[in-house]
Amino acid sequence: MDKQASPPDNQEKILIVDDDPTILDLLANYIEFFGFQHDTARDGVEALEKIGADRFTVVLTDIMMPRLDGMQLLKKIKEDHHRIDVIVITGYASTFSYTDVIRAGASDFISKPFNADELEAKLNRIFRERRLLRQLERHSNIDALTDLYNRRHFDTKLRQEAQRAQRQGYPIFVAMLDIDKFKGYNDKYGHQAGDRLLQSLGSILRHCVREHVDWAFRYGGDEFSIILTQLTAEQAVLTADRIRKKYQQEDFPGTGISLGIAQMPPVEGDHWEEALTDLVARADRALYTAKRDEAHGHIVLDALPAA
Repeated sequence: MDKQASPPDNQEKILIVDDDPTILDLLANYIEFFGFQHDTARDGVEALEKIGADRFTVVLTDIMMPRLDGMQLLKKIKEDHHRIDVIVITGYASTFSYTDVIRAGASDFISKPFNADELEAKLNRIFRERRLLRQLERHSNIDALTDLYNRRHFDTKLRQEAQRAQRQGYPIFVAMLDIDKFKGYNDKYGHQAGDRLLQSLGSILRHCVREHVDWAFRYGGDEFSIILTQLTAEQAVLTADRIRKKYQQEDFPGTGISLGIAQMPPVEGDHWEEALTDLVARADRALYTAKRDEAHGHIVLDALPAA
């Protein structure tokens, strides 16, 4: 679904952090033998630079290092990159116990000397848990019928994208759409046919929006929503028209779709809840205007006035 999600299993990437070149090379050879991608850093400062520039799922770090030690690195990762798992490796078990590092947020702890089997077992456990977490997240955020994101995830994603758009200074739009005369189609052809219609519309939305830039949702029943980012009002309308025309090519007699679009205004201070509630309400009103007045071509835009 966005960049913060975990990568696929075959793209797990491990960052190895140790100030001892011999240990660093040994760990790198192990990780390569296990079949995982990896990079290395010689202390916590270099590690944070690489974490900021690349995507890692696990950091494997020594504790005693110059500039920024392993415990300080662990603290920074948990504060700023909480989805990264950290395994702490140390020869100073009398100074830092298993309990110390787990309480600090580490996923596991290895004492030197260690062997490859122990390291591989701990990594595999972490990756199994990450796969399970991804599955649970998917079940909680995905609509089972259409395979789109669900209403619950819409609320979360809208806030994330609106705040990012405000920081980076680009427009964001919400489109609400539903199926015209869906109840009549359902009554005439049956619920299974209605489900196939909903699934087809879900597929159309996935193909008509930009992956990892725009986001499509089943909002509820026969109502859907889209978050459109980094485009102009004219481009938002063109996207909506592309969706409508693609739907018209399908064989669902007596039905159509209407869309209402609203643009997000700048937000003053902490008034995010009011602004987002108003944005969705405006998109809803635009949708019902589109459904009521066919002269609009089934698409209505509630855009911001020109500056």
